[in-house]
Amino acid sequence: MNEHDTHPDQHRDHPHGHDDVLAERFEAYRGHLRAVAYRMLGSAAEAEDAVQEAWFRLNRSDTSAVDNLGGWLTTVVGRVCLDMLRSRRTRGEQPLDTWQPAVSAGPDPAQDALLADSVGTALLVVLDQLTPAERLAFVLHDLFGVPFEEVGGILGRTPAAARQLASRGRRRVRGADAPETDLVRQRAVVDAFLAAARDGDFDGLLAVLDPDVLARGEAGTTIGARGVASGAKNFAHLAATSRPVLVDGATGLVRYAEGRLERVLTFTFVADRIATIDIVTDPARLAELSIEPA
Repeated sequence: MNEHDTHPDQHRDHPHGHDDVLAERFEAYRGHLRAVAYRMLGSAAEAEDAVQEAWFRLNRSDTSAVDNLGGWLTTVVGRVCLDMLRSRRTRGEQPLDTWQPAVSAGPDPAQDALLADSVGTALLVVLDQLTPAERLAFVLHDLFGVPFEEVGGILGRTPAAARQLASRGRRRVRGADAPETDLVRQRAVVDAFLAAARDGDFDGLLAVLDPDVLARGEAGTTIGARGVASGAKNFAHLAATSRPVLVDGATGLVRYAEGRLERVLTFTFVADRIATIDIVTDPARLAELSIEPA
């Protein structure tokens, strides 16, 4: 789902007489915000409620000094979702449509269905096993690239504490305790990714990447399958000397240069496609990873 997705009926939710420029800017981020909220809540109806609450808060706020409106809105949606998750756990409730989109809830039922399919029931089930804090830290940082400083601010914790929460969530999502069949399936996806990167096969890369895949490294972040596939093609020479391993118990890739560990790629998966790629080249971070033969 593209972060710039809009729908012509979405403007109907805006109060009459509101600044059209602000409304248009919000609409540019609506698709992205719904994707964040859906991964946080697992419910299309609740995700739409969270996005609408973000719109109301935007209307009540002075954002003239906000340089990054998308980041500001993502943080607001994160706070709203965290409150909703905590309230849900307190009441011991589950939303009725947790694993299926509520086709009448949002302005675009077809997009709801596509969103549910792209996230995948399996991932939503795992995410629901996390605490609200773990879920927020993992979703915002690992899936949407929100810095730990901002994640910690939402949670009222230090960046280091937010990093630990995301790490716990990541271990569970990556399948540290996953059945062997899951690791076999993930290895097949990574093998296909590696082969396509070595061959410069753009279509082959697109076939194994989630449309909203996020690739992160010290050099920056790339979002979207076409951008990530283009980047992978450009590094075919690195792929040629990379090999699959287990990184912290999950399928990953490593590359050695002159006998020294030079980089590690770790992955998360959605519906048998690669959803995130973390590229680690910093020696201190590399030293913290547990790497075993695959």
